[in-house]
Amino acid sequence: MCGIVGYVGKQQGLDIALEALRRMEYRGYDSSGIAIIGDDGGIQSVKRAGQLANLVDKISETGRDHLVGHTAIGHTRWATHGRPTDENAHPHVSFDGKVAIVHNGIIENFAPLREELERDAIEMKSVTDSEVAAHLLARAYNDGETAGDFRASALAVLNRLEGAFTLLFTHADHPGEIIAARRSTPLIVGVGDGETFLGSDVAAFIEFTRDAVELGQDTVVVINSDGYELLNFDGSPAEGRPFTIDWDLAAAEKGGYDSFMIKEIHEQPAAVRDTLAGHFVDGRIRLDEDGLTDDDLRNLDKVYVVACGSAYHSGLLAKYAIEHWVRIPVEIEVASEFRYRDPILDKRTLVIAVSQSGETADTLEAVRHAKAQGARVLAVCNTNGAQIPRESDAVLYTHAGPEIGVASTKAFLAQVAANYIVGLALAQARGTKYPDEITDIWEDLETIPAKIEKLLSCDEKVAQIADTLGAIRTMLFLGRGVGFPVALEGALKLKELAYIHAEGFPAGELKHGPIALIEEDLPVVVIVPSPNGVKVLHSKIVSNIQEIRARGAKTIVIAEDGDTSVEPFANWLIRIPESSSIMQPLLATVPLQFLAADIARHCGNDDIDKPRNLAKSVTVE
Repeated sequence: MCGIVGYVGKQQGLDIALEALRRMEYRGYDSSGIAIIGDDGGIQSVKRAGQLANLVDKISETGRDHLVGHTAIGHTRWATHGRPTDENAHPHVSFDGKVAIVHNGIIENFAPLREELERDAIEMKSVTDSEVAAHLLARAYNDGETAGDFRASALAVLNRLEGAFTLLFTHADHPGEIIAARRSTPLIVGVGDGETFLGSDVAAFIEFTRDAVELGQDTVVVINSDGYELLNFDGSPAEGRPFTIDWDLAAAEKGGYDSFMIKEIHEQPAAVRDTLAGHFVDGRIRLDEDGLTDDDLRNLDKVYVVACGSAYHSGLLAKYAIEHWVRIPVEIEVASEFRYRDPILDKRTLVIAVSQSGETADTLEAVRHAKAQGARVLAVCNTNGAQIPRESDAVLYTHAGPEIGVASTKAFLAQVAANYIVGLALAQARGTKYPDEITDIWEDLETIPAKIEKLLSCDEKVAQIADTLGAIRTMLFLGRGVGFPVALEGALKLKELAYIHAEGFPAGELKHGPIALIEEDLPVVVIVPSPNGVKVLHSKIVSNIQEIRARGAKTIVIAEDGDTSVEPFANWLIRIPESSSIMQPLLATVPLQFLAADIARHCGNDDIDKPRNLAKSVTVE
């Protein structure tokens, strides 16, 4: 989830681009860069790995005299392909020095495009997927049917690209013009007086204009200082949605939401979709790297998942999926306990290390212990080039983008999706699922982002529940099967945000102790399995709901659309879209995130992005 900015107008492009990047630094902060297109042609670019301050320092060292012009593009990168280095930072400049591009997203077919360019003796300066777009445009503009035509060349390139992307194209022969396109990833046009802006969100230009245009899917926009023109990918006219920005600057950086956490909950459809992108090609599951071959996966006889916090709960769901699909034993371990209990590991063991930051100290030490014992290690991580991926045999990156809120939301759902990808890769390699079965599961998984999108509208219903509950002192969460890890995650969110006691239990354990906690008006959340899944699980949890209602508890029931059997026993009922049982956690988690945030505010914590005593990345044991 990189940050992109474009500008054509009457002000110096460098000043506009740097300020816009500062406001969007939260979108990507492992590298940044700008390119200035001089009014008389020529492109000057500066880019640096690390935080935006590194880029500012470099510009201060080299001076601003060569960075003069009224057209600029800029980028803050959240690495998805290639480590965070100066070479991999954006913008990328073409082989002839005349094209500069910035890119957000993933170009899924970059590999054959790169091979094609290399056959033409075009040398790549980075290992990113993005660089191919710059060279393709330069080649199209220099030769062939679209030679000399910037717009036609850009459209020809865009129609060759596969994946989800936002791209900004500039050309030295066309100062004062930027061509941009969006497919699935965001892009907004800002319309000023004698100047036009582009941004991944309105934070990029809100200081200068409140007039904006939202672009539809597969839309191309051509901007200059006089305005903009919208096109479809085939060159025909397109339409956008003009709107007026009514947020203040602080709110704009949060996309108009009152917290980064709520913004990130709403980004979950994109986070899951982007994590899935590129992992099912020609009917086969693909991991990110070749560090683990199909032969390696076939030779395993045991899997451990090591993780902490929310990542641990994603690991519990990985256990359900892998054991169900692959028929291989899986153990889930709290990373801080893993190496101290002397687990049995050897070369036939796969350790899956799950960490949002890739720097979690306990998980890193677990990886090192596993490697020392000869086990193979696969990292599931949201941060390109972090320490855990570097020390692992292979890595599968989630593409949730930067997560600012300390309490994990979109990173958690992306981890669940990534863990399911690993499970399907194992099933494919070991032949425990036929190809058509894997295709069916994958297609089921691909329906989830749209269902999450639909589910986001439950926020008003959840807010009403929280208003009714008011400030509470304790809360219980119950689930069966894959609903149990969801219950644990819901309880953790409430502890983190509201600072109150909360516990998650397997519903079948209710009579083995937890039912003693049930008292009058105690709120209990129950995650109900799909009635279309294992019938006995559904009927048993309905019985559990009746047991706790009989003792005076207030039930908040999360159940699928069409499940009428729970209605008589729910004080509040939150509906989620129908799904297969294994996919349900990707949906049932969402209302619990809203609920934790709303209850936290009733308990007096208005800054839910920064819960007390907690840090985003735990880098010491």
